[in-house]
Amino acid sequence: MSEGVATRTLRRAPRLATLLVPPAALALLFLVLPLVGLLVRAPWRDLWPLLSEPSVRQALRLSLLCASLATALSLVLGVPLAWVLARLRFPGRRLLRALVLLPLVLPPVVGGVGLLYALGRHGVLGGALESVGVTLPFTTAGVVVAEAFVAMPFLVVTVEGALAASDERFEEAAATLGATGWTTFWRVTLPLIGPSVTAGAVLSFARALGEFGATITFAGNLPGTTQTMPLAVYIALETDPRAAVALALVLLAVSVAILLALRERYVRPSPR
Repeated sequence: MSEGVATRTLRRAPRLATLLVPPAALALLFLVLPLVGLLVRAPWRDLWPLLSEPSVRQALRLSLLCASLATALSLVLGVPLAWVLARLRFPGRRLLRALVLLPLVLPPVVGGVGLLYALGRHGVLGGALESVGVTLPFTTAGVVVAEAFVAMPFLVVTVEGALAASDERFEEAAATLGATGWTTFWRVTLPLIGPSVTAGAVLSFARALGEFGATITFAGNLPGTTQTMPLAVYIALETDPRAAVALALVLLAVSVAILLALRERYVRPSPR
């Protein structure tokens, strides 16, 4: 029976291909054409002088620093949150998961406004933070917070999926041998989900590196303080389009490198 079904499927494949290949090719063209346009208009001869500008190096350095700190913050807070969602059963767990996923679909500008009214000087927690000398809006720390807000869900979703799929018998065996809960988590659970944690961290870093809306809304666009690469691209597009293309190429190169790393090590398609 299964062989007959497979034979009929193979016979229908050419006809199905004639229907699906054209829209697939159109989708590919739609996704690739903007990148081609960027590469065609790139000022290759003046690329290095443009990227050597102090303001460009400053924006790139700030972007890498803030994205790294946002990723670290996502790891410290996101991995425990993923464990809670994957292993504990409690009322409201689905609602909690929905709240965690909300920044994935929430417009980044809306997230920035929310952060401003939560952590700003007159926000819900802003006054308490100000009283102890902590100021987040329009500071480098504010950039880190804004990037972590939009990037952490990527880590949580990836790690929660790995925890849900992992075999809990290894942890039970460790507990049977006398390991404490923390020792089991550190020596057994984390190694089991290590590749997924790394993949989630890389995705979080990529999302944080490209963040624009929440950053400009909550942290502003102050050169040397809060102006990251995406913000620098936006400003350069209004004053010097050639510099904007050069900056965009840097972000494109970083994105391609991250994609290749994930493709080769963590998100290989399963064999048929």
